Amino acid sequence: MTTLSTHILDTTLGLPASNVQVSLYQLQNEMPQLLSQGITDESGRIKQFELPSDNRALAIGEYQLVFATAEYFAKNKRACFYPKVTIDFVLDGTQAHCHVPLLISSYGFSTYRGS
Repeated sequence: MTTLSTHILDTTLGLPASNVQVSLYQLQNEMPQLLSQGITDESGRIKQFELPSDNRALAIGEYQLVFATAEYFAKNKRACFYPKVTIDFVLDGTQAHCHVPLLISSYGFSTYRGS
């Protein structure tokens, strides 16, 4: 079982992206099932997603994070080419915690497996 966190850095400004809605889905037979939603804090982070059950960890499987980037850029009066960023990833149970960061700009994004 694995816990999950994320953060967003706006690489154009060199600052965290706060107040961005992030949705966590589990993919079952390639169909996304919403598990949790959160809003990034002032440091651009969601330290742990709140899950619907008493269990605060995620099972082995395929997951998806969807970042609502259009709203973030609109609030800051900036153009946006990607209205949302979707990151698919697999939890294999080998890590107690997984961190999935997102680096964004108006016309691009990047991600990596963090620690």
